[in-house]
Amino acid sequence: MYANLDQYGVAITGAGFCVPPSPLSNYDLSLSLETSDEWIRQRTGIRQRYIAGESMSTSGLAETAAANALSRARLSPEAIDLLIVATSTPEYAFPSTAALVKQKLKINAPAFDLSAACSGFVYALSVGSQLIQSGAYKNILIIGADKMSKIVDWQDRNTAVLFGDGAGAVVLQSQPGAFPCFSLLGSEDGGAELLQSPVAGPISMNGREVFKFGVRILETLLPKVLNDLNLTIDDIALIIPHQANMRIIEHAAERTNIPLHKFFTNMERYGNTSAASIPIALTEALDQKCLHSGDIVILIGFGAGLTWGVQVVQIA
Repeated sequence: MYANLDQYGVAITGAGFCVPPSPLSNYDLSLSLETSDEWIRQRTGIRQRYIAGESMSTSGLAETAAANALSRARLSPEAIDLLIVATSTPEYAFPSTAALVKQKLKINAPAFDLSAACSGFVYALSVGSQLIQSGAYKNILIIGADKMSKIVDWQDRNTAVLFGDGAGAVVLQSQPGAFPCFSLLGSEDGGAELLQSPVAGPISMNGREVFKFGVRILETLLPKVLNDLNLTIDDIALIIPHQANMRIIEHAAERTNIPLHKFFTNMERYGNTSAASIPIALTEALDQKCLHSGDIVILIGFGAGLTWGVQVVQIA
């Protein structure tokens, strides 16, 4: 199907993540909110999340995640020729979070932020993979990082129970013979008002409609991607979706007849970390030996905008 794998192959060669040191459990939230561990788990699958204090910033989380990814890729910061950070919670209007991370890690390369909310990491992967396929770059560091706690209304139980803080990163490299990355990005014609936040917060969300959107995206796009690539689900090692709500994934698995074990999930420990959720899950899948060299994964994000994106990529 692809004419020149040697020219266009792209692979993930390293991944890493970072979350704050202390978890915030559902029980902890119930002490200040009219909620309970049972209520939260039944509706979302989340048991806890990690919340950064005042001293921990989005760029700080991103820096640590990136350093871990570079270490696992056995690549020095000097070898990176482009840095992209997907975030909705930067410290500054400018400079970008990417510029801050670049300076901290001493990366001598162009760097910029990308904003697509919970779809941001997949959008950044799409941009990075296509720049590698064009021949413009060889080694790209892509980070998803968000400090959602700073824009959450902690008195709103409909949103406060969902979000956590964290960062995940991958090294994307040109690799002759690897599966050429497949990207599919999109956004809805309406629905921007269903999930939104002013720059300083708080988040507001129409949970019912966002839930239905997430299910529809998964059940529509997964079969389409497999069909477009002439693959079966057996050709895919794992599907790593945005970690928003376990019930979204369960509904989508049932409607697509894809076994639930094909979906890697970890939102029970981290909650919804927005752009960080997919790379955190990807790193854990690697750490748990659920993914191996040569495996092909589907990464699928959806979120505010309303936006969505799918990336099919190989693990080096």
